[in-house]
Amino acid sequence: MAQVQSDKNWEQDFQTTPKDLGFTFPAEWELQDALWLSWPHKEASWPGKLHEIYAPYCQFIKAVAAHQKVRINVENEEMHEFALKHLNDAGVASENIEFFYHATNDAWCRDHGPAFVINRETGEKAVVDWGYNAWGGKYPPYDLDDVIPTRIANKFGHRLFTPSIVMEGGSVEFNGAGTVLTTTACLLNENRNPHLTKEDIERYLKEFYGQKQVLWLGDGIVGDDTDGHIDDITRFVNEDTVLTVVESDPSDENYQLLQENLHALREMRLLDGRPLNIVELPMPKAVVYEDQRLPASYANFYIANKVVVVPTFRDKNDAKALEIIARYFPDREVIGIDSTDLIWGLGSFHCLSQQEPSVKK
Repeated sequence: MAQVQSDKNWEQDFQTTPKDLGFTFPAEWELQDALWLSWPHKEASWPGKLHEIYAPYCQFIKAVAAHQKVRINVENEEMHEFALKHLNDAGVASENIEFFYHATNDAWCRDHGPAFVINRETGEKAVVDWGYNAWGGKYPPYDLDDVIPTRIANKFGHRLFTPSIVMEGGSVEFNGAGTVLTTTACLLNENRNPHLTKEDIERYLKEFYGQKQVLWLGDGIVGDDTDGHIDDITRFVNEDTVLTVVESDPSDENYQLLQENLHALREMRLLDGRPLNIVELPMPKAVVYEDQRLPASYANFYIANKVVVVPTFRDKNDAKALEIIARYFPDREVIGIDSTDLIWGLGSFHCLSQQEPSVKK
């Protein structure tokens, strides 16, 4: 669990921040150097199904590796060889795959991976290593995951920032023009940083991600064990457009909370006063396994340089969701990959991934 922060830590955190030095967290659709992943190996994350998730996982890697580097954290040589066999069997372009011996507790690289920030003026790249506590201490141990960003920064010689609070990559969404979108359900949850106010959290988001504005939604979807990550509900696809999931069935338990988020989005304004362009994305029918409602959502897509990879769920709305997403990425191939088994781990492609942006002087 996050520890109560002292005044000394607070002062140290804000002595020199990424924003002070001209760093910012770019939008996901901007040019990337690589996709980062942590190879799945924890049986408890997919009880009874771990062996079944490697096929869709490798399809994801194949789609991205056809056009850019994919960097994968593995524990040791044995896991390296195991991963390589699955990737080879899937026909993945091996010349774009790089392995790093960085042991992890779990596979959710969006949350434990490095948050890369860039300085467009100097051409420098840096890493923010937030505290990580497995979504409020739910799934110990998480000590190996917590140090992944620092290990990667050291490996590549990047400048490193280490704010003394808990923050997860899946809890924040960026428009590339100074705005970050998040949820109160997650970032104001007492299991993350109970000593911080909403205003304190906003200061961290602005200073360490190099942003100017924080917009807040409420709850996440039912079944999401992260306490409401934004990447399951609302995603920027350009500077002023969001795709946001809505439930059409009023009897579904997601219906009301998604309507409330939709209303909140309509009230929001960007830095220049513009309203958001809001595009509704359908939800699949409820995905239930072993009597558990799973957080199946088309919003958990990953935007790579040449492709957008979207989770699908053997549902009538799969095709509709793919068509809507494709409208906003005319320069990319939109690829749907069956995530029905993968979602048993309570996350999909965006949760499993972290982009490394490119930076040029």
